[in-house]
Amino acid sequence: MLLDHFGVQQAILVGNSAGGTVAMQAALALPERVAGLVLVDPAVYSGGGTPAWVRPLLATPQMRRLGPLVARQLQARSPELIALSWHNPDLIPPQTLALYQKPLQVENWDRALWEFTLASRSSGLVGKLDQFDLPVLVVTGDDDRVVPTAESIRLAGELPNASLAVIAEAGHVPHEEKPAAFMEAVRNFLSNLD
Repeated sequence: MLLDHFGVQQAILVGNSAGGTVAMQAALALPERVAGLVLVDPAVYSGGGTPAWVRPLLATPQMRRLGPLVARQLQARSPELIALSWHNPDLIPPQTLALYQKPLQVENWDRALWEFTLASRSSGLVGKLDQFDLPVLVVTGDDDRVVPTAESIRLAGELPNASLAVIAEAGHVPHEEKPAAFMEAVRNFLSNLD
């Protein structure tokens, strides 16, 4: 385990979007190792994975061959998807756009994305929210069009020990779009931990 490798007994996990659900699942699986969570626009309610009725169709030999072609459409649509994630896409630095393109240059990225799509399932976290008694900070942009801002506000209200930070003039990636406001929210959260 990575924490053991670095000699860390407990960590505060930070996750954006689907990474927020991964952080939450880790906290449920290893509660003694997770001291808190920072969930940035977490896809808890609308991140349901591939519907069960579709999975058998996607796993057919034909779709296994066509799937990576479908996944490659992401490359053509990536500027549109990136723009959707920002409150003001005109402010996206060119170096940030270049970084978004890097994963799409890795060999077999299209097959990996397709296999990830096939493996995705509902997180089941909605029914387990009462199990999160650790400190949680939910951060959202006030203009998140990927995971609606209202969902993050709802999550903060339904988690037993959560606080909420809504970042003004930010979208789905407030840590990129408004890093100073994001870091201030995280610092305030950390300063209130025991």
